[in-house]
Amino acid sequence: MRRLIGLMSAAAITVTLAVPARADDHLRVVVELFTSQGCSSCPPADELLERLAARDDVLPLALHVDYWDYIGWADTFADPGFTQRQKAYAHVAGSRTIFTPQMVVGGSDFLVGTREMELGELIERHREDRPLVRLMLLRRGDVLEIRAEAVGRLPGAVLVQLVRYRPQETVEIRRGENAGRSITYSNIVTDWRVVGRWDGQTPLALQVDAPGSQPAAVILQQEGPGAIVAAAVAE
Repeated sequence: MRRLIGLMSAAAITVTLAVPARADDHLRVVVELFTSQGCSSCPPADELLERLAARDDVLPLALHVDYWDYIGWADTFADPGFTQRQKAYAHVAGSRTIFTPQMVVGGSDFLVGTREMELGELIERHREDRPLVRLMLLRRGDVLEIRAEAVGRLPGAVLVQLVRYRPQETVEIRRGENAGRSITYSNIVTDWRVVGRWDGQTPLALQVDAPGSQPAAVILQQEGPGAIVAAAVAE
């Protein structure tokens, strides 16, 4: 596990909208993996995320951070905004350190990204939460239509976030701690931005641009960042 000491002040995060169009009474669980191509401890967590991507009750997302780029290999997927998102989570949790690989489950539970049994328990616990929102998502060409209505009392306003990602890509790493390795990454986040804010008092109806062939996910999350109340994917 690689750890970065001395957390800077939490910065605002660019995020996007979310709504799950699920037919059952369980929440689709969002698992965020903060990872780096330059981190020798990360490949097992990357493999675990790849296995999660085959499940339809989980939305696993890989956010590549940039703070290990200096040790010999610049991560080709890294985004400073993902580093800031991880710092914001650490600030909420009262931690002064960030590290890779780290997973965040449902926006509220934190663990080392290689602890498979602990991760499985957290996913099952979050799946048992009754959804507070009924979400519908429809993609028409380059436009994503989002509909949501509260079926329970929201704890406060939530951020509507749009996330785009590449389903899979293999990278040959030539320098740094993973030099000589060919590693496959899954659900690689390319864009995460806030597209709205919703208090749940009236139904939500939004249209957002979502050009290109990459999958689009919508995530409703308490500010902070805090707990995720709903998530869905338009392939």
